[in-house]
Amino acid sequence: MDAQRQAIEIKLAAARTRLILDKPFLGALALRLPIKAADPDWCPTTATDARAFYYNPDYIAALSLDETQFVLAHDALHCALSHFARRQHRLRRKWDLACDHAINPLLIEDGLTPPAAALHNPRFKGLTAEEIYPLLEEEDDAETLDRHVYDADNQRGGNQSGLSEKDLDKSNQGDEPHPEKGKQGTGNQPQPGEGQAQERADGAPQPNPLSPDEQTDLAVQWHQRTAGAAQQAMHHGKLGGEMARLIERLLQPQVPWRQLLARFMSATARDDFSYSRPSRREGDFIRPALRSQQLELVVAVDISGSIKDAEIQEFIGEIDALKGQVRARVTLLACDASLCPGSPWFFEPWEEFRRPEEMKGGGGTCFTPVFEWVERAGVRPDLLVYFTDAEGEFPPQEPNYAVIWLVKGQAKVPWGQRIQLN
Repeated sequence: MDAQRQAIEIKLAAARTRLILDKPFLGALALRLPIKAADPDWCPTTATDARAFYYNPDYIAALSLDETQFVLAHDALHCALSHFARRQHRLRRKWDLACDHAINPLLIEDGLTPPAAALHNPRFKGLTAEEIYPLLEEEDDAETLDRHVYDADNQRGGNQSGLSEKDLDKSNQGDEPHPEKGKQGTGNQPQPGEGQAQERADGAPQPNPLSPDEQTDLAVQWHQRTAGAAQQAMHHGKLGGEMARLIERLLQPQVPWRQLLARFMSATARDDFSYSRPSRREGDFIRPALRSQQLELVVAVDISGSIKDAEIQEFIGEIDALKGQVRARVTLLACDASLCPGSPWFFEPWEEFRRPEEMKGGGGTCFTPVFEWVERAGVRPDLLVYFTDAEGEFPPQEPNYAVIWLVKGQAKVPWGQRIQLN
């Protein structure tokens, strides 16, 4: 058993050394994670808590050296991209799947060899986990390559962990992890006569999930580590392609789409000072007065089959919150391949902006009917905001008013201001 364990440790060390030499960016990140053998009861493959790389010895033994490089880089990239701190309100299992779908194409494009169980869907190439998340089905029964044990939802008691039902049942047979963080050998103890008793006793127990403060601190640390590793790799010409573009995007300051939309609407609001001469009864002095005019806002919603009801409702709620701040009169248009019957709907600044009950769709996507209606109606909006996945037919010519596209997914727009929905 000692010889087998030693062989596994040599394989892991060799895989990490090859990463450092061939893929210095990924190798530098992998070096930041101490390698620890884990109790197989909770770690069927590999795992990370953003502090260490955990592995099941039997799993590593079954991998080739190239596949071992992949799993080391896979967990390191989860940490570099701060997936442990970006989930927010999202469902944990679905978020973990999105993270794996985001990482694996990057590693494959970079020339690494994935194990057979690695998730890889070409349609998610180039997308972030936030962009992939709404594209996944709720009932997706796929499994992640590794376990992400940095989240509180990974505690035993529910099948949120990404384990198969068989592995989950197995893990629930033992005692709960010891509450003292980092204490070794207090997990599931083997019964007398069981095989591999020494290996299980030596395996690391499941680590405690990260607290919010720990998530924040580790996110800062991994941001700094990632920036340093990227700078070194680019200096030696060893970082390029989609990986380089993702890291550059990650290291740039991120502004939430709601904040960007609020900025555009506030900038468009026509609040200005008037210097018109007052009446003679007020004297000869000209006193500037703030005159606020009503903002004419057209809101278009893509109601084709690719946009979910919950996403539409969230978007409408955001517009409702913003329109009161800028005193906007809203014209709502719903469209798939044609305008929804009942369009348009009008909302004054003091009225709640809500989704009409008759606003239903589900067909194909064409954006032209919205802009044709604006032209026919003689409306001159200060701003038109279109919520869509941008997968459809655009008008050939840009209108003479400001247009913002709030885009779910990676599709491009031919004109107007594009804001990514994450």
